[in-house]
Amino acid sequence: MIVFDKLWAIMDEKGVTTYHLREKCGIDSKTVRRLRANENMETKTLNKLCKILNCRVEDIMEYVTDEENE
Repeated sequence: MIVFDKLWAIMDEKGVTTYHLREKCGIDSKTVRRLRANENMETKTLNKLCKILNCRVEDIMEYVTDEENE
């Protein structure tokens, strides 16, 4: 399972809020909800997040086994 726990940590570190993502970067609230729920994400959204946060994709998401996620 892909999880976005790292995303929230890097956003906090860089002072980027979900409000900023929605209002300044064009990421809608539905997408933010999907990220929080670790649901499927389009690569164009991942690209946009990496650009906003000036990071690599592995800095915002990671693969964990089902056992690790329980």
